[in-house]
Amino acid sequence: MTPSTFRGLGASLAVAAALTLSFGGAPAHAETIAVTIDNFTFGPPELKVKVGDTVTWTNHDDIPHTVVSAGKFRSKTMDTDDSFSFTFAAAGDYKYFCSLHPHMTGMIKVE
Repeated sequence: MTPSTFRGLGASLAVAAALTLSFGGAPAHAETIAVTIDNFTFGPPELKVKVGDTVTWTNHDDIPHTVVSAGKFRSKTMDTDDSFSFTFAAAGDYKYFCSLHPHMTGMIKVE
């Protein structure tokens, strides 16, 4: 290939990248939904969200908690007022729990 071919290819790739960022980014309807952790419960315990939405869990208990969905996501241990966010890129049911207190469970249904 000649240098001018590489320049043309580079320009084409730059245009394609710009179009992807403009039109292929997060859906326009993407939202951030809050889940609170309080009194050893997730509230609300079940949510329905859209692909592209972000859920943010915030720990309001005085003791640490985690948010774990096996094979999908895992928060660090969250102290009081710490939070963890996850953006759902695929439809499905995401069961989750606190690894420190496994009786604490929740569900995110992604459409």
